Amino acid sequence: MNTTETLLWVVIPYVCLAVFVLGHVWRYRYDKFGWTTRSSQLYESRLLRWASPLFHFGILAVFLGHVMGLGVPKSWTEAVGISAEAYHVMAVGIGAIAGLCTLVGMVLLIYRRRTVGPVFRATTRMDKLMYLVLAVVIFLGLWNTVAGSVLNLGGYYDYRDGVSVWFRSIFLFQPHPELMAAAPLGFQLHGMAAMLLFALWPFTRLVHVFSAPVFYLWRPYVVYRSRSDRYGARAARPGWERVDRPQKVR
Repeated sequence: MNTTETLLWVVIPYVCLAVFVLGHVWRYRYDKFGWTTRSSQLYESRLLRWASPLFHFGILAVFLGHVMGLGVPKSWTEAVGISAEAYHVMAVGIGAIAGLCTLVGMVLLIYRRRTVGPVFRATTRMDKLMYLVLAVVIFLGLWNTVAGSVLNLGGYYDYRDGVSVWFRSIFLFQPHPELMAAAPLGFQLHGMAAMLLFALWPFTRLVHVFSAPVFYLWRPYVVYRSRSDRYGARAARPGWERVDRPQKVR
């Protein structure tokens, strides 16, 4: 383990994780009113109607794929009967479709943000930086999938024996930087861009991910009752009532 490997694949990951966690705590305590997506739907909805579902459903599938590929050891999937070949076909097929949907959705979102005047004026510098880094992460992820698994450029690389083990070792506080240092350049760049994105995350509109109204799934029904005329009920408040226009008398 040399100094460069330690800096790139041990120090920087822990710094980015610390910024990710502490940045969210700071943002929530001191910028609660800024904890929002800063929605621009009122400015334009035609493009958004297509771009938003493509991007959000695509990125959700990509996230779940990364949880599976990075968080679940290879031995576990083999133990339940999923061979390496079957997993590879499933991961490449679903991953390519999800990545393509995410990329198309993001391109439409960026096009909309740049061409619709009110939306562009509401775009901050941090929004532009976030879109740039996110685009690099998505592009490199797709490139690794297509170039390594479809076109077979540079030979086949099983990231589950290298990158995934390194990723889990970071959270187990037993880092193995030599595994990431031995990975192809595309995977290294993808990992570095992803760490930069996580460091920027707390200071961008991406914080809305942690404000998804999931609790709505278990929220009790809202009960509506008609106004009661029984004794003791509150009287109706006077309001504007329609008054017919008087007829002219000749």
